Amino acid sequence: MVDGRQQATFAATLVDEWVRQGVTAAVVAPGSRSTPMALALADRDDVALHVVHDERVAAFVALGLGIDGVPALLLCTSGTAAAHFLPAVVEASLSQVPMIVLTADRPAELRGVGAPQTIDQPGIYGSYVESMLDLGDDTIADRTSWRPIAADAFAHATAGPVQVNLQFREPLAAAPDELPPALASVRRSDGARAGFAVDRVPDGFDTPRGVILAGGRSLIDPSDVRELAARSGWPIIADPLSGMRDDDAVTMADALLRHRPFADDHLPSSIVRVGRPAASRVLVEWTSRAVAAGATLVQVGGPGRIDPGLDVSARCDLDDVLAAIENGATGTPWAARWRRAEQRARVAVDQLLDQFAASDRLTEPGVARLVALHRPPQAHLTVASSMPVRDLEWFGGPAASAWCNRGANGIDGTVSTALGRSLAGDTSIVLLGDLAFVHDVNALIALAGRDADLRIVVIDNDGGGIFSFLPQAQQLSERRFEQLFGTPHGSDVVALAAAHGLPAVTVRRHAELIDQLITPGPWVVTVTTERPANVSVHDELQRSVATAIDPQGTRNGT
Repeated sequence: MVDGRQQATFAATLVDEWVRQGVTAAVVAPGSRSTPMALALADRDDVALHVVHDERVAAFVALGLGIDGVPALLLCTSGTAAAHFLPAVVEASLSQVPMIVLTADRPAELRGVGAPQTIDQPGIYGSYVESMLDLGDDTIADRTSWRPIAADAFAHATAGPVQVNLQFREPLAAAPDELPPALASVRRSDGARAGFAVDRVPDGFDTPRGVILAGGRSLIDPSDVRELAARSGWPIIADPLSGMRDDDAVTMADALLRHRPFADDHLPSSIVRVGRPAASRVLVEWTSRAVAAGATLVQVGGPGRIDPGLDVSARCDLDDVLAAIENGATGTPWAARWRRAEQRARVAVDQLLDQFAASDRLTEPGVARLVALHRPPQAHLTVASSMPVRDLEWFGGPAASAWCNRGANGIDGTVSTALGRSLAGDTSIVLLGDLAFVHDVNALIALAGRDADLRIVVIDNDGGGIFSFLPQAQQLSERRFEQLFGTPHGSDVVALAAAHGLPAVTVRRHAELIDQLITPGPWVVTVTTERPANVSVHDELQRSVATAIDPQGTRNGT
């Protein structure tokens, strides 16, 4: 049976090897059973240690820390603490965010016998981890296995989360002995996830009428995608999560494709989708309609199985797609028509939002555009996976670039994810609704005392604003709709922030929000809107685009 010093040395060795592999940060949710690993982390001057009281928050903080490609270590005690990690583990898996999840456990003989704070932890995350290790006495007694185990866990974690379940015995607090020697070489991985065959580019793919759909988390170099656009002449329809928005990209696709004549006239015959589908249902449905009409859809990059009901012709490497493009559409009317419509749509939206701004009318689309335009150049933007990501996609324009937890498309942990990005030493702005804010309010615990430049912008319409755009809003009585979907909560966002010692204010003018965005955080700002009025604003913006691209109204739009 192992003793405390062996456990301490085992934990210290794992940490040492992970640091050698490149780990620089750890998130610890406090507890007793995790003591050997917590002490090993706290003893390292080269590991930024973040203690987070709520396990669910801690896990999303670790996700935020890992977005740039290096896994953070995430530690909890035994029992249901590990279960609170699940939402973030799911998101990390589906978004291919690196993470090393360390779940402390009691010895194996205490499982299933009613021992306190003991649940079935091995495999608790199911298929959402790249690997799972359940390490007990046999492993802790074998010094030669420790560094290879750590290196292997790190290699798997480059493609998504891994679970390392650590069975620790009492006594839990002890000093480590000398660590085993370092490995001769550091194992590296390119982060590629296996499981999908790479197909040959279909014949006849090189057509004049093609489009490139650039979505989130593709892990593809944007310069290569732009090379494809230059070689083919096909427009890039760029999601804000793609990092490929610029003046040459199509950013108004949702509004353009809501106008049925434009959507019909611009059905492509070839589609390259890089990464995930956009948040826009209109764009997704238009893609499906094009495929049903005979278009060839090639998928490049992107985590997980995407749109299993859609007929994806092939999954290909971008290099193969580039090699298959010979003729393209460079200099043809196809690309010019997209550019002309894009420019007209941008002008129409800019003019209408500028009118609102001139009258100091803060609208939800206007706030999304304002945040995109006026955030500091070095600031990371995180948006909630509800209306904010859609407003940024539809109306944010070329400047819109953000992270969003679109793996599972939930509002879980939006503030916590942004907090993780700020704890890496960066300025972090998060734009979200009031429901997403109160859902993650525990992220504010101890925030005032952290070295974190986190700037939180809350669209407060007292409920679930996105549901007002769904058929239920017209099909149900107002009372039933509000009960089940509008779900007003009545919480005072400013008071919640103030209770955690954070500066908080409600802004009512564009200039106030612009000034606030350049003020170092942490702070919370709310913008008060009304859900029915927000639907009307969106309708007005869509009509302005339809008029701009079809001023004669020769055919009815949708």
